[in-house]
Amino acid sequence: MSRAVATIPNTAPFSEEDVELLNRVVGPATAVQRAWLAGFLAGVEQAAAAPRPSTGSAAEPLTIVFASESGNSEKLAADMARQSRKLGFKPTLIDMAELDLSALKGASRLVVIAATWGEGEPPGRAARVYAELMRDGAPSLDGVEYGVLALGDTAYAEFCAVGKRIDERLAELGAKRVVDRVDCDLDFAEPAGNWIAATLKTLTPPDTSRSRVIEVDFAGNAAAKANPGIVEAEIVEHLNLNSSRSDKETIHLALAFEGAAPAYEPGDSLDLYPENDPAYVDALLALAHSTKDDALRGELIAARDVATLSVKTLESYAAITGHERVKALIADGQARDWAAGRQLIDLLASFPTALAAEQLRMLTRPLSPRAYSIASSRREFADEAHLLVSPVRYIAHDQPRKGVASNYVAERLKRGDRVRVKLRPNRHFALPDPGRDIIMVGPGTGVAPFRAFVQERRATGAKGKNWLFFGDRRFTHDFLYQLEWQDALQDGSLARMDIAFSRDRPEKTYVQHKMWDRRRELIDWLDNGAHFYVCGDAKAMAKDVRATLTRAYADVKALSPEAADAAIAGLDREKRYLQDVY
Repeated sequence: MSRAVATIPNTAPFSEEDVELLNRVVGPATAVQRAWLAGFLAGVEQAAAAPRPSTGSAAEPLTIVFASESGNSEKLAADMARQSRKLGFKPTLIDMAELDLSALKGASRLVVIAATWGEGEPPGRAARVYAELMRDGAPSLDGVEYGVLALGDTAYAEFCAVGKRIDERLAELGAKRVVDRVDCDLDFAEPAGNWIAATLKTLTPPDTSRSRVIEVDFAGNAAAKANPGIVEAEIVEHLNLNSSRSDKETIHLALAFEGAAPAYEPGDSLDLYPENDPAYVDALLALAHSTKDDALRGELIAARDVATLSVKTLESYAAITGHERVKALIADGQARDWAAGRQLIDLLASFPTALAAEQLRMLTRPLSPRAYSIASSRREFADEAHLLVSPVRYIAHDQPRKGVASNYVAERLKRGDRVRVKLRPNRHFALPDPGRDIIMVGPGTGVAPFRAFVQERRATGAKGKNWLFFGDRRFTHDFLYQLEWQDALQDGSLARMDIAFSRDRPEKTYVQHKMWDRRRELIDWLDNGAHFYVCGDAKAMAKDVRATLTRAYADVKALSPEAADAAIAGLDREKRYLQDVY
């Protein structure tokens, strides 16, 4: 039996054309769709009927600035903006990388959410504006009320250093701190959420006439569909791309999903949720005299960071155990030096004592996912996402060390296994207009997103040219995706490729040396609007690449060092110098 079709009668208070249009929508709608529409219109009507603020109580402005490397600060800032709208604020959300410092003078209420990167450095994209804020010429901020939320990692000596410095600097410039700063570790969700709620309460003026806003979050619903959260994927390829004679190992990990892959774009990453090495956990439990606790063992393997050792860990250990030698380390100011290069297992081995399950939990923190750049395009691999993972292995204090996630992938996962992942979008490392040329610098695993870039530009028929700089140790053993790059050069999806293999000659050659050799062509491409991308090691490579490009500008255009710096800063402002470094 056919379903009755709802129609709008001609007597409805609409024009004849409107009635026809409405019938086209409402007529074939399902009962669920009609119920949703009725509820939506009722909500709109309720919002329209709610008391309006008086003319003198317009929405209060709130400026929220974020400095983000991995996206956490940006997400918290967006969450705060969303919550503030419900309280009647009119938030302005600004990436510090795009901030004009003079605009802060007019910000009556200011919130800064800032992450610290590495050893006390600002996120790469925010470095230029951060430096301007710290210089003598920064504007006066008299009359500005502010609060700072700092994100960091207690495993590093300069924990939350960037947030701390920004907090102090804003006060030096005359702003009034109305909310105490909170410094968050990797398990930031709860303290950050509490700080945001308390800060909005503090900043909200005592104006009871302000109406609450009823939000219909279409954008949020769309984002949820695009990013479904943590999902399971099956490993369909697990290949070591280095030869058997290489002293390196680089795993190409192909992940397949039930249905389509998460809606990733070139430049995005996947958060991979690792597990700890069971052998390491067993050794740790033996030192803690907790070997019979199977529930604790399972939790430590799957959910707790059992490797990281920081001053905070030593302080917790001293408080839990009362161990006099650990207390002495802290009292003598030697805790930080002692912890450097060591792990939690070294603490228990060096200062042994029995620990109850809850005490051992207190010494650990949640096991965080690791982000890996996606090395594929959905246009070529609709149901898959590819990652490039190089296991971290080294010796410290005469003990072998292993990276948690990278060795989880390299040593304990195999084809057919399943792994948990979550999409991490990165709109700050996206492809430009298809007509623009791009220059990509990605040695080692830094080449991962550029494989996705080339695949995407090939599939979409982009007219812009692609130029790749790649480097590794040895041509014969470490040329990642060599056949694919040769095919790309042949079909034109790579216009040119420069390679540098550091161990093939007595004098080491890196990608920055190849850039210097090609400096005239590089500057010519950039003068014609090319976008410049860097991916890989942040400590050395990324800095060397930037320094080399600055020298190239100075040499090719006969500029002073200051003018060459300004030229690179101009690329930053135009969003044509883009980094994804780690």
